[in-house]
Amino acid sequence: MKVKVIPVLEDNYMYLVIEEITREAVAVDVAVPKRLLEIVGREGVSLTAVLTTHHHWDHARGNPELARLRPGLAVLGADERIFSLTRRLAHGEELRFGAIHVRCLLTPGHTSGHMSYFLWEDDCPDPPALFSGDALSVAGCGLCLEGSAQQMYQSLAELGTLPPETKVFCGHEHTLSNLEFAQKVEPCNDHVRAKLSWAKKRDEDDVPTVPSTLGEERLYNPFLRVAEEPVRKFTGKAVPAEVLEALYKERARFEQAGEPRQPQARALLALQWGLLSAAPHE
Repeated sequence: MKVKVIPVLEDNYMYLVIEEITREAVAVDVAVPKRLLEIVGREGVSLTAVLTTHHHWDHARGNPELARLRPGLAVLGADERIFSLTRRLAHGEELRFGAIHVRCLLTPGHTSGHMSYFLWEDDCPDPPALFSGDALSVAGCGLCLEGSAQQMYQSLAELGTLPPETKVFCGHEHTLSNLEFAQKVEPCNDHVRAKLSWAKKRDEDDVPTVPSTLGEERLYNPFLRVAEEPVRKFTGKAVPAEVLEALYKERARFEQAGEPRQPQARALLALQWGLLSAAPHE
């Protein structure tokens, strides 16, 4: 199983997942369909389906054009608001594309119909992959826009039960600001400090910070560490969902207090980056 990481728009990621024996491919969160089809053509694969994590414009805007260009293409997701949806998926449903298995995990909070996708391949030494959209990001998570903190906590807790070696492919490049906030939450966390140093170098080089792994996220992502004493102390709360809600409020204050960050030139580099396969970061 090969994952092509495709930066688009200001800071979004869409993905192309390739089953290397049958050359079937599945796209995740199509925002720029023509760019996706360029890579499909260069890879010589057959695009079978689109997995959409949620209905927001920057994750689903490309579905109608892609459906027009590829008649009969399956556009899958959990929310009926997703553009050009052909079939609505249910929590726990499993799909198969060649040797690739897909488990659909409903992860409400950011939106009420947010779905994350857990992928693995039969008899393959490669680790599984999680396409988490805006439910979970590197060192952070998406805003809780259509659900409660309790729902978001349950969603993150479910994702946290997946194998630690699972590669996390999220919907946005927000890693640097996420880690700066994580350092405020846990200033003595060496894992945060090391990851932040690494992310700054990636930022300088305009290189994506995805994927991380779930095992890594548990070490430095405050939104997955709501049961840890330093995080609870920072928020002044003890109940996990209340800790999470307090983190959201503190993160909002952190963003308001910070200097505006110039967006990286990701749109300009998308053509180059779109040719890069996902590989373990150094």
